[in-house]
Amino acid sequence: MKEEKPQHLHLHHQHQRKIIAAKKLTRPAGYILLLLLSYALGYLSAPSSSSVQSPATGTASIATADAAAEESDLGHFRVARRCAAPIPSTLIRQTILDRVFNGTSPFDSFPPPQVAHLLRPKRIKGWGSTGAVFENLIRRVKPRTIIEVGTFLGASAIHMAEVASRLGLKTQILCVDDFRGWPGFRDRFKDIAMINGDIMLLYQFMQNIIHVNASDSVLPVPFSTASTLDKLCELGVLGDLIEVDAGHDFNSAWSDINRAYRILRPGGVLFGHDYFTSADNKGVRRAVNLFARLNNLRVQLDGQHWVLDSA
Repeated sequence: MKEEKPQHLHLHHQHQRKIIAAKKLTRPAGYILLLLLSYALGYLSAPSSSSVQSPATGTASIATADAAAEESDLGHFRVARRCAAPIPSTLIRQTILDRVFNGTSPFDSFPPPQVAHLLRPKRIKGWGSTGAVFENLIRRVKPRTIIEVGTFLGASAIHMAEVASRLGLKTQILCVDDFRGWPGFRDRFKDIAMINGDIMLLYQFMQNIIHVNASDSVLPVPFSTASTLDKLCELGVLGDLIEVDAGHDFNSAWSDINRAYRILRPGGVLFGHDYFTSADNKGVRRAVNLFARLNNLRVQLDGQHWVLDSA
């Protein structure tokens, strides 16, 4: 028995060395195993490519992946209401007077006494309002009805009225605008008065129209662009030439372009300003390009203006 003790101790020490070696080997192996397990779990939890909705399901296909992603978010901006049968151009002005102004002209007995002293005889201001695109398109289209979406103080409407008159055209121009400006616009236009929160922008626009003797050919429709364009569609009021120049963010421009295109007469032209701005491809240009792709139209440029020809 005394001779077996050293052998037992030798076996014990050998077993201890194996355990220590195994521990040294197990630690890095455990780390590697943990990393592999984490990677596998991450891979399995990631969304597969098959879960991304294809643009081909229910909507038109767009060439780039970015455009396809944009399209999937635009459904709630689309409009589906059918327009009424188009009414003759000769009836459009009276239709607006009857349905919007209770059969009277807003220019009758203008200005009202309570605001007369707040108006300037003429305060015409715009951006790109006398560009060559206006005369180019009016000469080509010879419009009976022009619808301007976004008017402000009427600079471009006045210019279009002058061009149409000079060309011998009997053109009616509807100016769609809520005439509220935008938050902070009076920082730049302090001379436009405000009474109890009511901005005198509509009144100054009307004063400008009277100043140039254009009240028979230019008519304001002083409501939001979306609701007004939908109402014109409902009334069957279509335009031969429609300018979209209201909100310059993508959502506003996209809404206005879609609604305006529905009330464009066959062969008419849709156009607008601010294709090149600091917003680059995040505002008007993005909306115009996307709309053109979805409707197989070609974007033409005339200075700072974009043009979509339906012909």
